[in-house]
Amino acid sequence: MEFGYEKLEVTKLSKDIIKKVYILTKNFPRDEIYGLTSQTRRASVSILLNIAEGGNKKSKKDYNRFVRISIGSLVEVDCAIKMAIELNYLGQDQYNEIEPIIKELYFKLIGLSKYLSK
Repeated sequence: MEFGYEKLEVTKLSKDIIKKVYILTKNFPRDEIYGLTSQTRRASVSILLNIAEGGNKKSKKDYNRFVRISIGSLVEVDCAIKMAIELNYLGQDQYNEIEPIIKELYFKLIGLSKYLSK
């Protein structure tokens, strides 16, 4: 069985971000396991889960609400990764690997939200 959200480009990009976030956070300090590591991972997964949940809603308005939550989670991931750089858990080069995906997904989610707002 395939659901509608699985066909979307934002789904593929969300999965890419989840995979990258798990790799990037793997080497965070052990004492961050319940802090920045967990929060960054949960936020990355939240992007995809809200796309999936929203895609099952009956109205465009409800779907858009979940897309907007996905955007918030994406910005949260971006912020957490930037904070990890400031804490010297990651290097700028590691952010440079994920940043284009974050940017692309952000603009695609904004586009989806605008479409659903019509």
